[in-house]
Amino acid sequence: MTLRGAWVATIEVRRPSAVSAERLHAALTPEAGREVPRSTATIARHGALVTLRLVAADTGALRAAVNTFLGWVDLATRSEELVGVEPVPRASVD
Repeated sequence: MTLRGAWVATIEVRRPSAVSAERLHAALTPEAGREVPRSTATIARHGALVTLRLVAADTGALRAAVNTFLGWVDLATRSEELVGVEPVPRASVD
């Protein structure tokens, strides 16, 4: 989808840790890769920040994409908090 005449939304989600952000990024990546009429999504992660960029052909498609991704973000973050997932320790490299 080209940006000419497109509607764009950027959503930044800050998580408590880079590990939590990595989990959120992993959960949303398959959804961003799906074919959705009139919109596209890209996801990036930098440390504890996950950035969603939604591009849509019209305001209705943008609204639908924003609502959908915010719902998935809410589901993923509340699930992590409910389960009480501890950060996975990273192996140290000596």
